[in-house]
Amino acid sequence: MVSSPSHGCIEKKHWWLTNKKIVDMYVKDARSLIASQEQSNIASALNLLDAALALSPRFEMALELKATALLHLRRFKEVADMLQDYIPSLSLKTASDDSSVSSSSSDNNSQPLSRERVKLLSAPTRSEQSFKCFSVSDLKKRVMAGIGKNRDKEGQWRYLVLGQACCHLGLMEDAIALLQTGKRLASAAFRRESVCWSDDSFTSSAVTFTFGNQPQTPPRAESESICNLVSHIKLLLRRKTAAIAAAEAGLHSEAIRHFSKIVDGRRGAPQGFLAECFMHRASAYRSSGRIAEAIADCNRTLALDPSCIEALSTRASLFETIRCLPDSLHDLEHLKLLYNSILRDRKLPGPAWKRQNVGYGEIPGKLCSIAVKIQEQKQRVGSGELGNVDYYALMGLRRGCSRSELERAHLLLTLRHKPDKSTSFIDRCQFADERDIDSIKDRAKMSALLLFRLIQRGYTNLMRLVLDEEASEKQRKKSCAANDVQLHQQQHSISSSKPKSVNVKMVKRSHHHQVENKNNAFQGVFCRDLAVVGNLLSQAGFNRPIPLKYEALSC
Repeated sequence: MVSSPSHGCIEKKHWWLTNKKIVDMYVKDARSLIASQEQSNIASALNLLDAALALSPRFEMALELKATALLHLRRFKEVADMLQDYIPSLSLKTASDDSSVSSSSSDNNSQPLSRERVKLLSAPTRSEQSFKCFSVSDLKKRVMAGIGKNRDKEGQWRYLVLGQACCHLGLMEDAIALLQTGKRLASAAFRRESVCWSDDSFTSSAVTFTFGNQPQTPPRAESESICNLVSHIKLLLRRKTAAIAAAEAGLHSEAIRHFSKIVDGRRGAPQGFLAECFMHRASAYRSSGRIAEAIADCNRTLALDPSCIEALSTRASLFETIRCLPDSLHDLEHLKLLYNSILRDRKLPGPAWKRQNVGYGEIPGKLCSIAVKIQEQKQRVGSGELGNVDYYALMGLRRGCSRSELERAHLLLTLRHKPDKSTSFIDRCQFADERDIDSIKDRAKMSALLLFRLIQRGYTNLMRLVLDEEASEKQRKKSCAANDVQLHQQQHSISSSKPKSVNVKMVKRSHHHQVENKNNAFQGVFCRDLAVVGNLLSQAGFNRPIPLKYEALSC
């Protein structure tokens, strides 16, 4: 193993060694160390390349090997910092900022990202020197150099190396543009090389020429891995585009389904891309009225990216919606400190290539609005609104829900937001730096525990209310039942007394009819007998009056 040189050794080099020879030696040793694919050897090669770049900062081969070594060591942020001038979105952002400062036309700012509008590599320069003599050997070397010469002096390796780094950092649009361009240029270089080195070309089998600037075709395994990476990026971008389109169309459940396919997929996704998808899904959950799920996604976003301004502001507004003012005040104070640090440092948090949802010019206005909101919430807390939390909105229930609905909602929320499962999304996350995993797990566990306690507190309060309502309903039903029994007894007593009076009347009425019938019978017999007696008296010639009572004439 070649030990890394020190700057003292560079200063005390032998007089017959020039800087170019030392740089070539370091680059050759570094190449052999990188080819071993061992982490310790790659770290040593990186030290050699740093020493070579200290002597020759613009040496292309040393830059390519350093970027490759950083990529093998999974130090993607350093690759992006090293080649940030070639990131398409950053170049586009810089161009738009320059155009806004100079008050030029802003039509280009609204156009989508394209490879044609972003100048990834410098323009080709063709500064060819004239031949000093017509030596046959010199002519052969120059012809072969002209055939194998790279048309881009800065090298095409930046596309593939920077594209892979951007993919692992979550810059998917930049990664797909860089990788596709790199694949196209590599294929074109391979075709040119195959044409130039055909059997009828001007070649010599005895002499093998190597050129430092000649573009090397990537190995087959590396080419296949790049193709698989490109297909995976395309799949993620298609799902994200479909989810955003569904959210803009108002189909929030469809947007949630698409984002869930990304964050719960079998194949992992980069850390930055997952944080962005969690934030979009939180907005979809909020629009569909699922407050607990929206808060959980904001927690995951902040675990992956603690300086995400959108996640902090969204979570603060969610806590304010359910009137959980202490947690909302905590997030607003954190957001205020973040705004103050941005104004102090005069730049947005994170590296220059990191995507931000707010501009630096918007920070002062947002800081003033945050200060006003903090003051209002402090006044509300002072007026006694501390414990007036809307647990119905937190658990997604209607007011006056039944006990079974509450238990079902509590069971689902408990299973989804259990603190033991709070770090399950980390298994499907591809981290840009493995050293951040422990801190991410701690933040995820803490925020999930706070949400779980809030859900349990909401379940306890709502269950007490439901039990009170059930007890009052039971008492009301009991009193109603007693009133119904009393009313039924009264009606029964009234109904039982009515038939007696009716029977008495009927008996009286029947007895009267019987008496009347008897009287009628007697009256009929009396009249008949009276008629017979009168007839007999008239026949006998009895003309004297007979005294009668008027009762006898009642017939």
